[in-house]
Amino acid sequence: MIAHGGHVHSPGWHPHPDVWLLITLLGVGYALVIWRLGRRHAAPGQPAVTPFQVTCWFLGVAAVWVAADWPVHDVAEGFNYSVHMVQHLLLSMVAAPLLLLGTPGWLLRAALRPPGLFRLVRSLARFFPALLVFNVVLVLTHWPAIVDAGLRSEPIHFLVHALVFVSALIVWLPVLSPLPEIPRLSPPGRMIFLFLQSVVPTVPASFLTFGSAPLYKFYEDVPQLWGLSTLDDQRLAGLIMKIGAGLLLWLLIAVIFFRWAADEERGHAARRSWQDLDREVTRMSEMEPTTP
Repeated sequence: MIAHGGHVHSPGWHPHPDVWLLITLLGVGYALVIWRLGRRHAAPGQPAVTPFQVTCWFLGVAAVWVAADWPVHDVAEGFNYSVHMVQHLLLSMVAAPLLLLGTPGWLLRAALRPPGLFRLVRSLARFFPALLVFNVVLVLTHWPAIVDAGLRSEPIHFLVHALVFVSALIVWLPVLSPLPEIPRLSPPGRMIFLFLQSVVPTVPASFLTFGSAPLYKFYEDVPQLWGLSTLDDQRLAGLIMKIGAGLLLWLLIAVIFFRWAADEERGHAARRSWQDLDREVTRMSEMEPTTP
């Protein structure tokens, strides 16, 4: 932190070797697994991974990097709770779904090979259990005592972020699962599921936006960037939580709806074509002369 004339400046760049190691493992590890194991595990005649999956994976890795490295990490953990909110949204609403989209089914099946782990994930990755996981984690990660403890203790901080990320993977499985053994919800089910996810955060967002006093003691004791007061920064965090997450979820609902409508229309068109063909064949057979 640098302060001149009462103004607080953002922290200067400094390395985060642990973050770089994580990003390297995610990128290089993915490439090595695809190269060494892809042909052995992929279905016959199918590529081990598609260009779309590779793109999604590395975009997800980039989202983790942005959330965990300078400057987002430094500002979030030492100055502004609003940036801390951006950090959590990047991990749970951007990185997690992109990494799932980048994971081919055979790779996820291999990662869940331990029977107990597979059964646990499959039982949680259903409509109501996933919503329960979402609600519990949402409450815990915004509870003042837990937020303050995580900001003052590096091990607790790591566990909180791990909880946010792992639970996000569970919550996104009913929408984006690449495994038939852990099936996606139907399109209407996915839209309802995402709608409920967009509604639930309004409760903590309301406490943040309309609160009359700061909720988190840690941010009362540190300087705020950009001339914000602690309370203004908290209100901004509430708006980011409500509007940012809500817009993303409603965008996904719209995409699912229009794709579902297009699929239904193609299905109706195909059925109409078969019905027309059947009627034409029947009409022609009725017109054929009978042999005397």
